[in-house]
Amino acid sequence: MELLECKNIYKNFDDKEVLKDVNLKIQKGKIIGLLGKNGTGKSTLIKLINDLLTPTSGEILINGKKPGVESKDIIAYLPERTYLDKEMKVKDAILYFEEFYTNFDKNKAVKLLKDLDLDINTKISKMSKGMQEKLQLILVMSRNAQLYILDEPLGGVDPATRDYILDTILTNFCEGASVIIFTHLIADIERILDEVIFIDKGEIVLTSSADELRNKENASIDEIFRRYFKC
Repeated sequence: MELLECKNIYKNFDDKEVLKDVNLKIQKGKIIGLLGKNGTGKSTLIKLINDLLTPTSGEILINGKKPGVESKDIIAYLPERTYLDKEMKVKDAILYFEEFYTNFDKNKAVKLLKDLDLDINTKISKMSKGMQEKLQLILVMSRNAQLYILDEPLGGVDPATRDYILDTILTNFCEGASVIIFTHLIADIERILDEVIFIDKGEIVLTSSADELRNKENASIDEIFRRYFKC
């Protein structure tokens, strides 16, 4: 059984078609890059998978079931924008996640915070944007989920922070789980990808093993992406 399956997904907003006949199958134990320019339907697809929107037609299955209460435990979602209350301290955010998510591993979160030399008594409003994004990633990756959905996890942070984020992703998702990374920063993430999916104008236009695609095109994923989406 696929961990995630999208069957003939269409999504319209009034008379605008945002997603058109999207079909996806995500297996367990993979890191997948879902890649496309801004405005290609990535954010809408994320919201559909997370049960924040309903498809106009088609079906989404998570472990064979439609999105709902059960899928909230299966999926750990990192949104593009920070949603933590900046009046909280770091320890308050940990407590919030511990109370809200039954699969949250507080010990893992504390260890990752120590690796950053981050005081749990620090107020979130006193942290830099990069540190806030690291904190949010740590909270998400400290859940023992089956599917991690990361929306632009590298956006707006410096190259050193990007390396930390990628290493955190690689070393902290559960064995047998999968990670879907939605991004347009291909060069930064391609070294960790098992599979790539290109989305353009609301349609899936390419699905491939990352290594097979590189060998076939004799180019990096970033170069292939730039060729395909050249204006």
